[in-house]
Amino acid sequence: QVQLVESGGGLVQAGGSLRLSCAASGRTFSFSGYAMGWFRQAPGKEREFVAAISWSGSSTYYGDSVKGRFTLSRDNAKKTVYLQMNSLKPEDTAVYYCAAEQHISSDSRAADYWGQGTQVTVSS
Repeated sequence: QVQLVESGGGLVQAGGSLRLSCAASGRTFSFSGYAMGWFRQAPGKEREFVAAISWSGSSTYYGDSVKGRFTLSRDNAKKTVYLQMNSLKPEDTAVYYCAAEQHISSDSRAADYWGQGTQVTVSS
């Protein structure tokens, strides 16, 4: 079955940076045929759209709260998507989830596969 594994989360001070990775695997999974997205969920909050990238990497979309600070990219040869997070704020603290989508969307309900998540904590 399809497996998405996030890495790169951790504790960082406000204003710092982190780079999250999501590696995909699966015998029948065609990574290059899927859009990839990142969502996050903080305690007591709804799951929030962070960013998404088309299968070719030609189109990227960002949630309003992260525009100008986060950058999404993908390497189809490595079956990996990256989320570069700069100028981090305490409100960015959340569990970050990687998702694979047949059709790019900011709606988490459109995701076909999910990773287990990686914790990002930004201290003041």
